[in-house]
Amino acid sequence: MRFYIVMPAHNEAAYISRCLDSLIAQTLLPKKLIVVNDNSTDATEAIVQRYVKKHQWIECMTIRSSKRHVPGSKVINAFNSGFQRLDEEYDVICKFDADIEFPKHYVKTISALFQRDEAIGIAGGLPYIKQNNEWVFEKIASKDHVRGPIKAYKKACFKAIGGLRKSMGWDTVDVLLTQFYGWKVQTDKKLIVKHLKPTGNTYAAHTNHLQGEALYQIRSGWMLLFISALKSAFNKKSGAYFINTVYGYAKAARLKSTPLVTKEQGRFIRKLRWKNIFKKLGNHSAI
Repeated sequence: MRFYIVMPAHNEAAYISRCLDSLIAQTLLPKKLIVVNDNSTDATEAIVQRYVKKHQWIECMTIRSSKRHVPGSKVINAFNSGFQRLDEEYDVICKFDADIEFPKHYVKTISALFQRDEAIGIAGGLPYIKQNNEWVFEKIASKDHVRGPIKAYKKACFKAIGGLRKSMGWDTVDVLLTQFYGWKVQTDKKLIVKHLKPTGNTYAAHTNHLQGEALYQIRSGWMLLFISALKSAFNKKSGAYFINTVYGYAKAARLKSTPLVTKEQGRFIRKLRWKNIFKKLGNHSAI
């Protein structure tokens, strides 16, 4: 399968060499990789250009966007800028982050997943972070969720969902829409990648309410909002997270923020989320 990769990068000089080295070492090489240098003020661009000179399938482009790290909109704007430079000769389009170190069989394993089951639309491994000199699972999503830094989309699925939304929570919206259009989402739990810079390390105070806004934009409803906010606040051990999420949702509702999904898609999303909640409750009660 022909893999194309778009890699947004903002001030990733400390990590991007390890990322690119791991992709160059793949047992199944990608056909194209575009690194989108998004307003970096460090040596990111210079580092990438050294790889461009050695490998014809690697390209670097620079864009000038906001210096603020706004989850969702900034990274997807960069991704879309790179995606527009690509041709249509791909089977799989990947959105990879620049702070990931991939095992050498990552691309080949994802390719095998897609070929084994034609209904799989999104596939990926699991990100691990370093804690106390050990690599442990990054517990900000379930092991059944393909995380944003390591996503691979089958071409037909990517087109069906209409690409990626410029919003915090884009990597949940795409999974939900993938299922809405009848595709499967698949993680390989043995396929471990190293996340060199844990999620959220560079988020600032101005992003506190965006999660609530994103939940409103996918038409979650108040009850699902409270469940989602409580779960995340518990995992983060932060009461402030719960308050900020609810405030962000209420603000978006008051301002009638434009939804990211249609009413029909919203109904499907709510039904799917309730189904997953009851499934987990059933699993716990059976223990």
